[in-house]
Amino acid sequence: MFSDKKQKSIMDTSSQQNIIAHGTRIVGDIESKGPFRIDGSVEGNVRTEGKVVIGKAGNVTGTLEGVNVDVEGKFSGKLLIKGTLSLKSSAHIEGEVQVSKLAVEPGATFNATCSMKGAVKALNNGEKTSQKNDKGTERTA
Repeated sequence: MFSDKKQKSIMDTSSQQNIIAHGTRIVGDIESKGPFRIDGSVEGNVRTEGKVVIGKAGNVTGTLEGVNVDVEGKFSGKLLIKGTLSLKSSAHIEGEVQVSKLAVEPGATFNATCSMKGAVKALNNGEKTSQKNDKGTERTA
């Protein structure tokens, strides 16, 4: 019975937060199922199913794929967010952003191209619409 509990806790790591501390520099790709707090520097791609928090001292350069992300520090690259991207007043973002929801506090720097998935569908109440572009080709939104 004791071994079953131990085995269960080893397998369920999705609730444990990974921390990249201030002064730590990681070069390379990171993949995890759990949440992340980044107060150091990451140069590479980060992919997680958990929440990511980039602290005030945090700096990420690369591609970040996640569900929900809070940014207080710096990010440069490509953000692919399935849920909400929250930019605090100290945030500095540069690059390309694909997100479902975006929250920006006054004072945040947001120098990025941004596309919001689901925005067209929400505006049209879920109805598909057809439009012709300048070449006469029909496009469905």
